[in-house]
Amino acid sequence: MTEPLYRTAPYAREAEARVAALTPEGGLVVDRSLFYPQGGGQPGDSGWLDWDAGRLGIATAVKGEGGTVVLIPGEGPVPPAGAAIRQVLDWDRRHLHMRVHTALHLLSVVLPFPVTGGQIGAGRGRLDFAMEGAPEDRDGIETALNGLVARDLPVTEDWITDAELAANPGLVKTMSVMPPTGQGRVRLVRIGAGAEQVDLQPCGGTHVARTGEIGRIGLGKVENKGRQNRRVPIALDGAG
Repeated sequence: MTEPLYRTAPYAREAEARVAALTPEGGLVVDRSLFYPQGGGQPGDSGWLDWDAGRLGIATAVKGEGGTVVLIPGEGPVPPAGAAIRQVLDWDRRHLHMRVHTALHLLSVVLPFPVTGGQIGAGRGRLDFAMEGAPEDRDGIETALNGLVARDLPVTEDWITDAELAANPGLVKTMSVMPPTGQGRVRLVRIGAGAEQVDLQPCGGTHVARTGEIGRIGLGKVENKGRQNRRVPIALDGAG
C-alpha cells in the first residue's frame, strides 16, 4: 500500500519518496504519496517530481490496485522503479481544492438534504441535492454559509469501524458515492467540537484545518437537474 501523506500531512508541500513500480501505461506507483488520488468528486493533485535526471511534471494522481497511488506523468524522462524522488505539489491548486471541499461540507449543513452528486474544482464546486423545489431564500443560504465560515470552527478527523458505520447509516449524506469500506475502518471528518459541532460525515478528501481558512463563499444559480434534483454551485471569493 502507498502511505497517504495527503491525509496525514495535508499541508505538506514537498516530500521524499521512492518509485515502487511502473504500471504498463507508464504511471508511477510510489511508496508514499503527497498527491491526492482522484476520488469522491475531488480531482487528483498535480505538480512535479525532482530526481537525478531532472524534473518530471505530474498531471494527476489516481488510485491503483491494493491501496496504491499512481502518479500520471507528463512529457519527459520517467524515473525507474527503485528511484528516489522528491514530490512537489502545485500547492495553490491543492489549497483551493481543500477550501472548496470543506465549503461543500458546510453547504450540506445549511441544506440538510440527501446529496446525489458533487464536484470540486480550483475555487468552485457544487453539490446536487434530492429536493423537490429550489430553495426560496438564496440570500439566506449564502449568509448562513458565511456565518459558519466566520465561526472559524476546527476541522478534525476521527475513525470508526466498518461495523460502527453500518450501525449508524445516518452519517452518510451522499447517495451516489458510498464511503470505502472493507479495510476495517472508515475516516470521519468533523467540523466543530462538542456543543459547537455542526457536521460529521465519512470523507477521504483533503480539508482545511479551520473553516475561517475557506474565505467568503458566493452561491451561484440553483439549477433544476430533474424532478427531485437541484444543483447548487458555490465559488470562493475571487475565483475566476
